[in-house]
Amino acid sequence: MRYLLGVLLGFVWLTVFAADPFDDKFRQLDELLPTPNVYRAASGAPGHAYWQQRADYVIRASLDENKHQITGSEQITYHNKSPDTLHYLWLQVDQNIYRPDAESRSAAAILNKEAWTNPRDGGDGGGGGERDEGRNVKFDAIRSVLEGRIFDGGMQIRNVAADGKPLKFTVNKTMMRIDLPTPLKAGESYVFSLEWQYNINNQKVLGGRSGVELFDDSKNGIYEIAQWFPHMAAYYDAKGWQHKQFLGAGEFTLEFGDFDVSLTVPSDHIVAATGELQNADEALSSTQRERLKQARSAAQPVLIVTQAEAELAEKSRSETQKTWHFKATNVRDFAWASSRKFIWDAQGFKKGETDTMAMSFYPKEGNPLWGQYSTQAVIHTIDQYSRFSFDYPYPVAISVNGSVGGMEYPMICFNGPRPVRDKKTGELTYSKRAKYGLISVIIHEVGHNYYPMIVNSDERQWTWMDEGLNTFLQSIAERAWEEKYPSGRGDPRKIIDYMRSRNQVPIMTNSESLLQFGPNAYAKPATALTILRETIMGRELFDFAFREYARRWKFKRPTPADFFRTMEDASGVDLDWFWRGWFYTTDAVDISIDNITEYTISSKNPETEKALKKALADSEPVFLGELRDRTESKRLSRNPELRDFYNEHDDYTVTNKDRNKYNETMETLEPWEKLLLANKKHLYLVDFSNLGGLVMPLILEIELKSGAKTIERIPAEIWRYSPKKITKLIVTDEPIVGLTQDPYWETADIDISNNSWPRKLVPSRLELFKTDRERGENLMRDMREPLKDVKKASKVDKK
Repeated sequence: MRYLLGVLLGFVWLTVFAADPFDDKFRQLDELLPTPNVYRAASGAPGHAYWQQRADYVIRASLDENKHQITGSEQITYHNKSPDTLHYLWLQVDQNIYRPDAESRSAAAILNKEAWTNPRDGGDGGGGGERDEGRNVKFDAIRSVLEGRIFDGGMQIRNVAADGKPLKFTVNKTMMRIDLPTPLKAGESYVFSLEWQYNINNQKVLGGRSGVELFDDSKNGIYEIAQWFPHMAAYYDAKGWQHKQFLGAGEFTLEFGDFDVSLTVPSDHIVAATGELQNADEALSSTQRERLKQARSAAQPVLIVTQAEAELAEKSRSETQKTWHFKATNVRDFAWASSRKFIWDAQGFKKGETDTMAMSFYPKEGNPLWGQYSTQAVIHTIDQYSRFSFDYPYPVAISVNGSVGGMEYPMICFNGPRPVRDKKTGELTYSKRAKYGLISVIIHEVGHNYYPMIVNSDERQWTWMDEGLNTFLQSIAERAWEEKYPSGRGDPRKIIDYMRSRNQVPIMTNSESLLQFGPNAYAKPATALTILRETIMGRELFDFAFREYARRWKFKRPTPADFFRTMEDASGVDLDWFWRGWFYTTDAVDISIDNITEYTISSKNPETEKALKKALADSEPVFLGELRDRTESKRLSRNPELRDFYNEHDDYTVTNKDRNKYNETMETLEPWEKLLLANKKHLYLVDFSNLGGLVMPLILEIELKSGAKTIERIPAEIWRYSPKKITKLIVTDEPIVGLTQDPYWETADIDISNNSWPRKLVPSRLELFKTDRERGENLMRDMREPLKDVKKASKVDKK
């Protein structure tokens, strides 16, 4: 028996050491991650000499509703907290993305390629909303390119000065350099001012992250204003100046600061903005101020501007103007929205150190949907995200409805889903998709207040650090809304089609170079973190480490290495293999059960063993020749005197010699060996292959002959010495009748057909009818064919 166990265990050991020595999935990330230093510690925490720049703004701007134009001036106080001497400053001029000669315009056909063939859901990946089934995506792309080339966009910048003296500046596409007259030394601050003006884009025509939505009467619009003023580019230890051009996908890398902003708009407009309103007595009516006071402690949202009041405001157009004054402390950006169409509701929310006013601004076209769900979703987001990060530190949290599908800024976000008008009744109504699309996009965009508005990652470089982390928390918040919430991302089974696809790049790819943007930067990292929390680390370890990351980097700028290192440092789990596989490769999970071999331990008892051998022999089919010979006469039958002892007893007869040998063997066994024999264990050697490349834990559901099922979880380290093939020894008390790898579909395995023994059929369906898209493409082809004939005929006529 010792020999048998030694052979079995040795077989497993030898199988492990049969690995390719050059394919170490568990090698450390040292060669990929930057070397720790005084600014960023090896633990993933900010180093003892960590620093970051700061920029404070005083902005005065006015909205010209007739020209759809913004004119403004600003004073920037830039604080050099770095140890470096700066000879020039870089600013972001994001509105230059709308210049006719902008790189984003000339590259638009390429940038639209994904939407051309695979249109994304609405907005910022937060859940989309209702998509017009009649929308022609290709037509929209062509229209955007053509309109972009004739739209007079981009910023006109003038009067750049300091201390009354003009400053030399250079505009390079979406970036602007100011040459300093004297170097700005470490610890010094610099104050300068500038004026600017730009035309607001029609968001429905040109798209983008901000703009104006004009309604059918053309007298009214909703202005969602962002990337609207020149602001300081980030300068930090790991990058220097972050001045990659803004092409549309890579978002923003900004510095924290205080904002003092005055916005002059038509007097009948309602304004929503980052920060707190400073002049409520001038901007709001006494009724509106009283309603706001009631909303602070209300159990449900309170209407500050009712739908009837908003509809009345739409019927006329003020020729006078009013100024709204806002202040925001320690934010990285400032955005706002303005319209006379706005219904406005609000509700206070206090929990822990959170004391905020949740508010929603939306037109009548947003009901019946926005009034019921928007502010509730804002509060729900803050409540849930605070559990996994930190208490919400800002005084307001705002959701605005307009044509921007989903976009986030400090304290305010723009969200697109609306009801649709029923063709029969003419009433506004909403579908299930629109309802949950709205809730999801609000959770997603409000959630961005945490990542990256406070945990201030470099969005221009790493989209996944804000979108992926945010989408992960979004999926948790959605599940906390109600049972069976129709989440779009987070569940591992929903990433499988993407993981099977070929046109992939690793998550650790620059934002502008991503393929399949939504699946790569949103869904895959969210799925990876879900698997890390639920399958690999467990909720307790993961949640502690994730909160520690948020705590360490609150109001600071983390890099990917800081996240990876913090998660390991705070949990005590080596995850380099996980980061490498999920974030640095395009490998997929595909673990196959190749073969299973059953062994039972020989009892050495001849009474038992020979009976088993006889039963096994009797169960075997009879040789065909012998079967046919049974009708033939045999000599032994004709001559019975030839029979002896061996004719009466077969090979399975137990002899005294067998019994004596058994008794001698039993006297040599140790107690644990006798116990193992008495329990009659069943041994199985199961062969697994890693076909997809990603090493993952084995989650095995073992079904026994009695019908009992057990789950055995084997950590991913089982692949450490052999990342392609391993053999696992399983010991059970009774025979195994079924074995399933990943029974709960928790690892995003792309092929479940090889996950079971015996093999199980995987159901599928054949589509006998073409999809709407296929029918549309065929229709276009059919329309083009006659045109070809016409062209040919005209050529013949000319000849």
